[in-house]
Amino acid sequence: MRAVLLLAGLSTGHKVGLLVVALVFIGFALVSSFVMPRRNPDFPGRGASVYYLATIVLFACMIGAVEIFGAEGQEKTASAAGLAKGGLQKAKFTVVETEWRITLPSASAKTLNQGVYVFHVVNKGKLAHNLTINGPRVSNVHTPNIPPGGSADLKVTLDSGRYDLFCSIPGHKQQGMDAKLSVG
Repeated sequence: MRAVLLLAGLSTGHKVGLLVVALVFIGFALVSSFVMPRRNPDFPGRGASVYYLATIVLFACMIGAVEIFGAEGQEKTASAAGLAKGGLQKAKFTVVETEWRITLPSASAKTLNQGVYVFHVVNKGKLAHNLTINGPRVSNVHTPNIPPGGSADLKVTLDSGRYDLFCSIPGHKQQGMDAKLSVG
């Protein structure tokens, strides 16, 4: 049953390749387990070294086929600029904080699509900072305070509208730790 589910999850070309190698491997196992011992009770007997070598080669081919044909295509790393049109998608991008500045990726200066975003916040400053987001349906969602050299992730769903990203530690926003983001 697992093999059927695995095959169903693969693309057509990969299904065929994996199926062919699997059938050869299964056929070899069945023949060497049921047919050959009935025909030759001393199986593998004098031909043991050839049988063992064939077993190892087929096993290596099966593992190789799973690695080649069973590998999923690399997921496209979602970035602020690389989101597909419309719908909820998940994008992860890095936000760097230093004293009195929040630096968003240059691509995020453009209008983003609605979706789920993971902000990976890196504190490259000498003081503790956090990232707080306010906007439509998002009110003071924030990371914990991040020590110097530390990082934290903040997952948030952004709808259409304007968002304010800032450090909510008293006085930091007023010193310039404030950024704007448009969605939709």
